[in-house]
Amino acid sequence: MSISRRTARRSVQILGVAGASVALAVSAAGSALACNISEFSAEAKCDGSKGVITVTDKDASGTPATVTVFLENNGADAKQIGEQDVKGSREGVTITFAEDWAPNAEYRVHVTAGNGNRTIVDKDIKPNLTTPSEGCSKDESTPPATPSPSESASTPAEDTPTPAPSESASESTTAPATTSSNAASPAAGESNLAETGANSNTGMIAGIAGALVVVGGGAVYFGMRRRGANSSR
Repeated sequence: MSISRRTARRSVQILGVAGASVALAVSAAGSALACNISEFSAEAKCDGSKGVITVTDKDASGTPATVTVFLENNGADAKQIGEQDVKGSREGVTITFAEDWAPNAEYRVHVTAGNGNRTIVDKDIKPNLTTPSEGCSKDESTPPATPSPSESASTPAEDTPTPAPSESASESTTAPATTSSNAASPAAGESNLAETGANSNTGMIAGIAGALVVVGGGAVYFGMRRRGANSSR
């Protein structure tokens, strides 16, 4: 049974369309499995009181990639934080960079991926990573007030004052003065006795009275003796 040219031509056209469809499907599948920068994401997190930067690779093709993180300052790289290799998966593979980041800091995350000498990705994750406005350690944002050395040094002096040498010297000199004032009290007593009559004038009067008694006694004695002489005559 012979096949006409028309039928043969139609068969070739059908096979061509089918082959083109298969090629497009394979190309689309290859594009879907190819590594892409959109499959990488970066985030600033806290690990306790310390900050970290995580990068997640969700490349289903598992293309080996190298991730490099830079700290930015006024649009330029200030320093390189670190560099790590990663091989992604559909579920995602996360790598962590230890970085005690400051609030509102900016980081550039660069990704290079490829197989062998063929580079598939050589781009930055856009936009750049900006850290949260609040740091991981709340103690750093509100540090406790600490007394200055001058204040701590002055506090013991105020609590326990020590007497100055001049004060102790004055106290030692005032003690004899108090003793002398106490010793002078008998003199004051004598002056009081003098005011009441017990002074040297009283002794003199007593002496005069005694002398008068003696004179009177002598006169009586001589008088009696004279009377005896007259009687004997």
